[in-house]
Amino acid sequence: MLLLISGSPHPQSANSRFLNGIGKLQPRPVRSTDYLADLPVFQPGRDTAPWPEPVLRWRSDVDQASALVFATPAYLHNIPGVLKNALDWLASSGELDSKPALVFTFTPRAPRGEKARQSLLWSLSALNVRVVAEEGFYQSDINFGNGGEILPGEEREILSEALLLL
Repeated sequence: MLLLISGSPHPQSANSRFLNGIGKLQPRPVRSTDYLADLPVFQPGRDTAPWPEPVLRWRSDVDQASALVFATPAYLHNIPGVLKNALDWLASSGELDSKPALVFTFTPRAPRGEKARQSLLWSLSALNVRVVAEEGFYQSDINFGNGGEILPGEEREILSEALLLL
């Protein structure tokens, strides 16, 4: 199962739409994490049993995934707090250890997203994620069909090739 992780807390966001389009480019089952905003704020002292249900769901989804695809917007040159909070909940449990991942930013236009992607890469490195490819994509360069699929073009080809690395 391929886990699609959006840095945006809104399930209808541009990043969630981008991830859904990516999911349609390959045959594996996919699961989206449209619930990350439901995670409580991470505090090390609260990282003990019994864990809240959203934390258990998040950890289980990551554990069951064979690979991950991250897509995030840039908030003040960084990743959104909801994504950082979700990653914090995995720091002590180890589900991300050695998981292969693709890391993308999906922002309105260049050069936005570069610093946010670097921030995400630093966090994923600390969690021992095996990032196999990373790239910035721009909303102005990708078109979607009526079914949410990414329409043919250079970006679709790049994404299709990246998925083969997982």
